[in-house]
Amino acid sequence: MTKPSETIAEIKNQVDDKTLSGQTTLALREAIIKGDIAPGEKLNEPKLAEQFQVSRGPLREAIRRLVAMRLVKHVPHVGATVVTLELKSILELYDVREALEGKAAALAAENMSQQDIEKLRAVLELHRQHSEDNPGQYMQTDGDFDFHYQIIKGSGNQLLTDQLCDELYHLIRMFRFQTSRFKSRSNRALIEHEQLIYAIEQRDPQLAEMLMRKHIARAKTAIKQALSNTEPAYTDLGSV
Repeated sequence: MTKPSETIAEIKNQVDDKTLSGQTTLALREAIIKGDIAPGEKLNEPKLAEQFQVSRGPLREAIRRLVAMRLVKHVPHVGATVVTLELKSILELYDVREALEGKAAALAAENMSQQDIEKLRAVLELHRQHSEDNPGQYMQTDGDFDFHYQIIKGSGNQLLTDQLCDELYHLIRMFRFQTSRFKSRSNRALIEHEQLIYAIEQRDPQLAEMLMRKHIARAKTAIKQALSNTEPAYTDLGSV
């Protein structure tokens, strides 16, 4: 097992939960999402406690939280292991995203403030610049710099936000990192994101929902094609 790229000290100021278990959760979560701890790997508590410089109590609480996030699962006679994202579970995840994010986009068209829309456009421009500077490479971002995250937050619906930005969000980020070896034709995604901003600016919930659903459905089709092939295809895997 490789040493996680971030230590407790390095991420301490980034955590909303300032407890030791909260800090440990974030550090361990990022190590899993970024592949520092590989899919299917057993979580070795003594080694992790030494690496993160914490006692078993906060570590076990962190693992319990990661189980709730679906990033870790308990395997009988083995223990806690990092989840492996199979094609079936990925496609199911995108089915749920299509439905929920479609609704989030519709609500965002009704509820986002002009300031929030301007922030969304700034995020798009950041991604556009990255695409120009790094052709075929997806910009790995999260939170405030994630286009979809901003729309979900802008929906104003706390239940949707809890589902998409907490429970499912980190699985999506994990999948993005795992597929970063695939090249991304990000120009198409940028155009679709631009169309989404237009629909939100026009306060057109029906158009916003339709565009978001098509955007995610297209990505799902590309994912299925790429992951079903022996050789990775040029896809939009990193676009959503």
